[in-house]
Amino acid sequence: IETSEAPMTIAMVIEFSSLYWQFLYQTLMASYGFVQSLRPEDWVAVIAYDMRSTILQDFTKNKAAALGALNMMRIPGFSEANMFDALTETIARMDNIEGKKAVLLISSGVDTFSKIRYDKALKLLQTSDTPVYAIGTGQAMRLIAEGRGMSPEGQVGFLQADNQLRSFARLSGGKAYFPRF
Repeated sequence: IETSEAPMTIAMVIEFSSLYWQFLYQTLMASYGFVQSLRPEDWVAVIAYDMRSTILQDFTKNKAAALGALNMMRIPGFSEANMFDALTETIARMDNIEGKKAVLLISSGVDTFSKIRYDKALKLLQTSDTPVYAIGTGQAMRLIAEGRGMSPEGQVGFLQADNQLRSFARLSGGKAYFPRF
């Protein structure tokens, strides 16, 4: 007996700021790998964010189109990373979609100055039926900081960023991953 899983609809929300541009390559490699792993019946959108979120590719089943959108991400223009705004805008868009769906958030977890606040973003995620799967790029940053002798006080921002990603994932029914490399 062959069972086929229902198609998934996934919005990839990717931090594209010059705040941590040195990790852009790893971010893009993870994104390319994810798109390659999609099945032909799955839908994917590619959304990049810095000061504002930009839909690089709206929902499509075309992997080549999604990979093409990722290829547009070369040189970040801004050092802002308004993660809360990008995430809540995407969740609002996903609310009308039926079936299996998720947001894949690839981010440092740092939010520089979103209009929406953290607590409001958490409430929105709790009431949504779209799980968030977060891939935190901050682990590598923290390891480098530790290697350079950064004080624990200087690492508080990284710890807070990881905690925000964990909270978004947990409260929405998703998971958070923090790869070291």
